[in-house]
Amino acid sequence: MSDVRRIALFGPECTGKTTLASRLAAHFGEPWSAEYVRQFWDEHSGVITAADLDAVARGQMANEDAAAARARRAVFCDTELLTCTLWDDLLFPGACPPWVRAEAERRARAFTLYLFCDTDLPWRPDPQRCYPDPAGRAMCRRLWRETLATRALPCVEISGSWDEREARAIAAVTAVL
Repeated sequence: MSDVRRIALFGPECTGKTTLASRLAAHFGEPWSAEYVRQFWDEHSGVITAADLDAVARGQMANEDAAAARARRAVFCDTELLTCTLWDDLLFPGACPPWVRAEAERRARAFTLYLFCDTDLPWRPDPQRCYPDPAGRAMCRRLWRETLATRALPCVEISGSWDEREARAIAAVTAVL
């Protein structure tokens, strides 16, 4: 069994997950895994359909596992499979493959810590983003937060300025290492 701690950067879109994952990886000298759906989006001319959900989930898992294989103490995952199921449900209701949902539940238990990135950062437009309005952001925040709470997953909330976010995240990771 691996002693590598899996740390998930978790939260709705435009909450700084990618930036924080890369900063934590640099700070701790450990790898991070990119959010696979961004790569998939780019490789498929910005089109994702319900038929692609299986491939997106497999790519996400492969990114996480490849980064974890390079880690000594920790791997920082810019999103994870629970997030894939949340987006599947929002964008393609009823289309999430059952194996993805089951695997997301199983893999969630392997994460040592979820860093829940709050929606208090300014919105930055991006062709992949769907909920720029305050009501949409609040709805997403609630869904992601409930996902952690209903599963009693270990979580630290990350909010505030970039300096505050980074300091809180570093302290949370240090505590589990």
